[in-house]
Amino acid sequence: MSQTHARKVETFTADEARVDWHSAALLALRDKRDLQAKSLPEWEQMRETASRMKLYVLSHLPELLEQFTSNCEANGMEVHWARDAKEHNEIVAGILKERGKKKLVKSKSMLTEEVHLVPHLEKHGIECIETDLGERILQLREEPPSHIVVPAIHLKKEEIGELFHEKIGTQAGASDPTYLTHAARESMRQEFLSADAAMTGVNMAIADEGAFVVCTNEGNADMGAHLPDLHIAVMGMEKLVPDADSAALLMRMLARNATGQPSTSYNSIFGAPRPGCQLHIVIVDNGRSLRMADRRHAEIYKCIRCGACINTCPVYRRGGGHSYDYFIPGPIGLAIAGDNPEANSEAWACTLNGSCNNVCPVKVPLRETIAYHREQLAQQKQLPYHKNAYMPLAGKIFGSPRGLSMAMAAARVGLRIMPQTLQRRIGGWSKSRDFPKPPAESFAHWYRKNRGE
Repeated sequence: MSQTHARKVETFTADEARVDWHSAALLALRDKRDLQAKSLPEWEQMRETASRMKLYVLSHLPELLEQFTSNCEANGMEVHWARDAKEHNEIVAGILKERGKKKLVKSKSMLTEEVHLVPHLEKHGIECIETDLGERILQLREEPPSHIVVPAIHLKKEEIGELFHEKIGTQAGASDPTYLTHAARESMRQEFLSADAAMTGVNMAIADEGAFVVCTNEGNADMGAHLPDLHIAVMGMEKLVPDADSAALLMRMLARNATGQPSTSYNSIFGAPRPGCQLHIVIVDNGRSLRMADRRHAEIYKCIRCGACINTCPVYRRGGGHSYDYFIPGPIGLAIAGDNPEANSEAWACTLNGSCNNVCPVKVPLRETIAYHREQLAQQKQLPYHKNAYMPLAGKIFGSPRGLSMAMAAARVGLRIMPQTLQRRIGGWSKSRDFPKPPAESFAHWYRKNRGE
């Protein structure tokens, strides 16, 4: 059984300097995102249009999937349907084995993390190389990503320098990012040249064109897809957009919201296999259709995976991505996890502050979805033990003006006389924070005295 979210956070926050650095790095992305949003007078109109477009997709998904499939096949691609993770992995492994492929280079894809593709391929004797720099770093460290856009954000350059010295022979003690990037590029080039198959994710699948968009900053997806004679693209079925104009709208928003760039460096549209080559698309359900059946849960599939909700989340910033059990961390991970038992302990970590709602480019109601998930857990009698113990009592206290007044009076007295060392033992919140100095009187008492008339 895995640790709860709270216990993992406690491990991460033990290194206070790292926590401060991690939080600052993510806030910098949030600040860059805000500057980009403010630079476009039509930004809020774009958000509304994107939200309505994705709602249209969700409400017309069967027709759009059929249209996309038909047009892809007319363009010379082969389309496969995967009911779940097992079927997806079997399809991909089957395509590779039937064609005698032994080495796959892949660009970043959260879907492959979701279905645990790489271990499956390795069991079948197929080598799989991550080509995104952050993902390659994590592959060498044998650990999962901690963020959906900047997967190695939790690591410092010195740690990466030590890893590269051990794994690819860089100079001992070298930590200059430019030097390390050039060394990684040189090492990776040999992997590209020796691979016999490539895999990419899909950022947007254009239904009426039978084409798909892949956005990267490193060009690794393009190099991978254009060297071997076999390209496999994998996508969750919610990645559809109706037409090229819809894709263009999301392309204007994706990088701005994710990293504060006007655009990703490489935006490639794949519409047909190259002459003499094969292009396969695997469309995955893996529980999506079941979750979409619940209308209060369905809107999470508007998400375009920009990661802005993660960058702004105070819990993620101070707790780290590896504190989450689900494959996607942060607010969007909590929302998508839904009834996944792995994420039950994480549902209570959210403060419901709504910052994620404010930055989402397609207006996913993350706060409301997470609150709904809590409601479902409560109805299913899956509340954590301590919440089962104290929440009924807390409800009675907060529901009674007299009871609340008495409780707050006792708390003010207790905080004045209780030593700091004991205060830190009260609960998780107080372990790394000091309680504020208690006021001499309650607001209600002050109001009666000063504004009673």
